[in-house]
Amino acid sequence: MKQQWTQQQANAWYQQQGWLCGFNYLPSTAVNWTDIWQKDTFDAPTIERELGWAADAGYNSLRINLPFIVWEHDRDGLVERIHQFLRIADGHGFRTMLTLMDDCGFSGDEPYLGPQKAPVPGKHNSQAAASPGRAKVCDRDEWPQIERYVRDIVREFRSDKRVLLWDLYNEPGNRGIFATGTVEVQYDEKLETFAHDLMRKAFEWVREEDPEQPLTVCAWRLPQEEEGETFYQHPLDQTALELSDVVSFHAYTNTARMVAIIHQLEQLGRPMFCTEWLARHVGSTIEEQLPLMHATNVAPYQWGLVRGKTQTWLPWPVVMTHSPDYCRLWFHDVFEENGIPFSQAEMRLVRKLSKIGLHPARS
Repeated sequence: MKQQWTQQQANAWYQQQGWLCGFNYLPSTAVNWTDIWQKDTFDAPTIERELGWAADAGYNSLRINLPFIVWEHDRDGLVERIHQFLRIADGHGFRTMLTLMDDCGFSGDEPYLGPQKAPVPGKHNSQAAASPGRAKVCDRDEWPQIERYVRDIVREFRSDKRVLLWDLYNEPGNRGIFATGTVEVQYDEKLETFAHDLMRKAFEWVREEDPEQPLTVCAWRLPQEEEGETFYQHPLDQTALELSDVVSFHAYTNTARMVAIIHQLEQLGRPMFCTEWLARHVGSTIEEQLPLMHATNVAPYQWGLVRGKTQTWLPWPVVMTHSPDYCRLWFHDVFEENGIPFSQAEMRLVRKLSKIGLHPARS
């Protein structure tokens, strides 16, 4: 079985990429990952148009999730749509990070096929669908089919130059549900236990397929801020950092804390990808944190691109109750549905830093 990349291998690969500046992508017409990838709702014209706006703004990479449930019922169709998406993205100069699994089912529903529920008015990411879903993650009898899915997708794209990186499992163990007026975080010990084991297995399965691209799983748990804290100490986060070829992490937090996080993760000696950030209401802003990540050669992937059915320009409910300007200030996302930026200054900064490329001090 192929082994984890050494620090030297990972850093040599990263030096060849230049400075990556990206975003998490769902087209504005999709309410969740199932929605984008099903045959009847795969919206190539919108994808073409929106990625064009992003390319013009200076972005050069993106991250997108794949749905187990669509693969299970329409394997050939899904694979062809992934190829079509990669053709569109590559045509605009994007390298794509593919995410295979995801525990973020904020709707509270198990994944289902067919027309997806409409977004709940005023509610952030109200129909988020997990992949493969809690029920399958917590049932080891389902894992052989999950293994077939993981191996099949990786085998199909293992040498595809359009695929930058494999993100095996987004936020394993996340059982948060966005309820009215609050965020109900359910500490689901059963899900965490199974997700931990499934994540380990996913690294084994994918390494046996020997892809040319590196592998990662994000560290994502940031509890309430406290003085002198050490970050990402949850066992799932520790395992993710231990097994990943390149380090990835999520950080919706203020800039001082982001500096401390980067300093801590630098000690691992591997390339760093911040695969989720940008939450303007809590101090995670493009003006402050994009220059920071450029200076430290962290690859940033903000949440969201175009305001749409996910409604992620609205803040998390717990923020909404404390922020009087939540309607004026967008939480995530950077473009309106017609391509006009939320902030011209933000887009000028993206374009400026992307043109500079790899920071001289880190090259």
